Amino acid sequence: MNDADLNSAFEKAVHQINEHSDAFPADVLLKLYAYYKRATNSSDISESGKPLISAFKTNALFQTKGLSQNEAKKLYIETVTHYFLYRK
Repeated sequence: MNDADLNSAFEKAVHQINEHSDAFPADVLLKLYAYYKRATNSSDISESGKPLISAFKTNALFQTKGLSQNEAKKLYIETVTHYFLYRK
């Protein structure tokens, strides 16, 4: 997949997530959060006001530390695809 195709697929996956109104499982949200932050090169942690949630976000970012932007985009797309294919 070339960069233009990857970026297009990533933007579609982000849009799909943003349009979805049902609650996501916490593990899926944390993966999406970390992959999105890495994919967009935004490493700042948005404060939730709750230390435990901030700690989970920090841990999720730490677990994705070695990913390139393209790798993070691919994993974000895979996570979205898997979620919508297998949720019930």
